[in-house]
Amino acid sequence: MSRIGKKPVPVPSNVTATISGQTVKMKGPKGELAFTVPDALKVQRSDEGIDVSLLEDTKVARSEWGMSRTQIANLIKGVTDGYSQDLEIHGVGFKASMKGKDTLTLSVGYSHDVVLKIPAGVDVKVGGAKQELVSVSGIDKQAVGQVASIIRASRKPEPYQGKGVRYKGEYILRKEGKKK
Repeated sequence: MSRIGKKPVPVPSNVTATISGQTVKMKGPKGELAFTVPDALKVQRSDEGIDVSLLEDTKVARSEWGMSRTQIANLIKGVTDGYSQDLEIHGVGFKASMKGKDTLTLSVGYSHDVVLKIPAGVDVKVGGAKQELVSVSGIDKQAVGQVASIIRASRKPEPYQGKGVRYKGEYILRKEGKKK
């Protein structure tokens, strides 16, 4: 059983942490984020940073303990450094393009282009010689991962030729085709 919840979350000098009730707010150079801690936990400020402790010792509370501590650490990393996820588009004629600031258009082998709305707080950039690289960035780790997952789900990589949208560095298990 992990004991990550016992460790205090260090708060850097360029981040302002505010705790009001069960809500933790972080304000840093990149922006502001908030997280509501479950009722079974208690959050308080200490000399080392932010402490998350159990109010009741149940199985559910213990599972939320480590998760809440990690979420608070993710808030701090988000408002200081931000998060980024890169995707690659593989396939003949497959490409991406931005229409305005909040619409991503993917040409990934379907009869019509796939049009995705980008939520506020997430930035998407398209690059590469053939418009085959997509970079998703923002301060909220969950939102960045969700948008990257939706883009990847528009055309998952297939195992025979490897065509599709994949995360940068993702290994696709390739299969051998039919033999005569």
